[in-house]
Amino acid sequence: MGLLSSALFVASSRTFLFRFFRRARPSFGGRSHRSDAASNRSVAWSRVLLPLAVAASAGSALAFDLSRVSSPCLCDPGLESCVRRGDTDRVVKGSRTEVIDEFIRELKDVLQDNMTVDYEERFFHGTPQNSFHRAVNVPDVIVFPRSQDDVHKIVVVCNKYKVPIVPYGGATSIEGQTLSPHGGVCIDMSLMKKIKSPNVEDMDVVVEPGVGWIELNEYLKPFGLFFPLDPGPGATIGGMCATRCSGSLAVRYGTMRDNVINLQVVLGNGEIIKTGSRARKSAAGYDLTRLLIGSEGTLGVITEITLRLQKLPQHSVVAMCNFKTIREAADVAIATMHSGIQVSRVELLDEVQVKATNLANGKSLPELPTLMFEFIGTEAYTREQTLNVQKIVSDHNGSDFVYVEDANAKTELWRDVCVPLSMLAECISKSKQELDASPLMCFVIAHAGDGNFHAVVMFDPDQKEQCQEAERLNNFMIHTALSMEGTCSGEHGIGTGKMKYLEKELGIGALRTMKRIKSVLDPNNIMNPGKLIPPHVCI
Repeated sequence: MGLLSSALFVASSRTFLFRFFRRARPSFGGRSHRSDAASNRSVAWSRVLLPLAVAASAGSALAFDLSRVSSPCLCDPGLESCVRRGDTDRVVKGSRTEVIDEFIRELKDVLQDNMTVDYEERFFHGTPQNSFHRAVNVPDVIVFPRSQDDVHKIVVVCNKYKVPIVPYGGATSIEGQTLSPHGGVCIDMSLMKKIKSPNVEDMDVVVEPGVGWIELNEYLKPFGLFFPLDPGPGATIGGMCATRCSGSLAVRYGTMRDNVINLQVVLGNGEIIKTGSRARKSAAGYDLTRLLIGSEGTLGVITEITLRLQKLPQHSVVAMCNFKTIREAADVAIATMHSGIQVSRVELLDEVQVKATNLANGKSLPELPTLMFEFIGTEAYTREQTLNVQKIVSDHNGSDFVYVEDANAKTELWRDVCVPLSMLAECISKSKQELDASPLMCFVIAHAGDGNFHAVVMFDPDQKEQCQEAERLNNFMIHTALSMEGTCSGEHGIGTGKMKYLEKELGIGALRTMKRIKSVLDPNNIMNPGKLIPPHVCI
């Protein structure tokens, strides 16, 4: 059983599949290079009851032309990933040149045992664990740098032989960002996981890209600090920067671009740059930090990140309530944001998602559209805000308003129910009508505070008709979002999965500008080629 998701009001669209098995990975060089975080990730996802695939979007038209809008001429030859009308093939094609022995020898001189050409390892890295997107090729070599200097040397060798590079973090991306359609070198950053310098007084920290956000917060807890972005188990800081992630706390703390102060990056020619200083604000030159955040490895390899930290809250309250319709629930989320109440989370679940939660966890929650809130601050402040929201809920026909302050009760209440909100009410309502009319099982979850929602569509990937229906729903919601001035990707980036929507959202001029930037910073097109910028864009 597979799962395609679609829904995000400020519209983001994404698609991923949670697998229900753990794959043993081979060791080499006398030891396994699989990180503890990666191992824990496999365990965590294997416990999910239902497979999930997600996309996000919003819009009003009922029929969309899925044929390619671009010219038949591809300016990036050898790559074809656009979806034609009725096409459900998610395999990205690419041209591949066999790597030569001399190239392998030079890499070996740099990395010694920290590389492998073992097919099982290459297949694992070239096959996303949480996404339907596939490529005809897998990487030719997997490398495991231990330092920025290692990355620099790898990139220099790859640029010399014009071999593609694909950065690889926590492997939680869902839009095909880590595919290797042209083969080449996969740079697994799992050995670069040092927390270099926690600057408690300045409330920032310098980390390497392989550090996981969960592990980072465990480290920061004794200092009374935390990093507020929470995209999901297994995500690493480097990948979170590359995809410009957010999470359920974005409504209060912003997305990745708001929480990164400085980056160090190895460009396509091997040059190492830093994008800023540790100053919290700067007007010094172009904002290279935000150019690199969300670039998905197409402009360079991130090797060091300086993050903005937050104080752990003194007190928090978690509340939930039910509604007869999902529109009423979305209206309350919007009314809460308009009221000026400072919430840290607003999450929305439809009745199908609540039922799934009950089945998965032995719960007996009312199977109705449900909103969940979190308030943080002083004890007096959080209780005051809770009562204010309770009144808003009452004014909008909400029921069963409950809140908890006990730590264990709060953890239990949040478990398995975190999701996205925005022109949200209309977008969710239209999408929900289409989803409910579908023969496939569908449910909606939403980060209601910042206007994005995800629709999860369950289908059998081996059944062509089910795949076509899932693709139709996905496209409906994305185009709905775009028609409401939303976006095709609110949280998960573009990769290969969302390229076909970018021209409609941004226009060809913006895409040509992106292509020009890439051509200057990566003239040999070795940095994650075939991602983010559609292959038909010419300059």
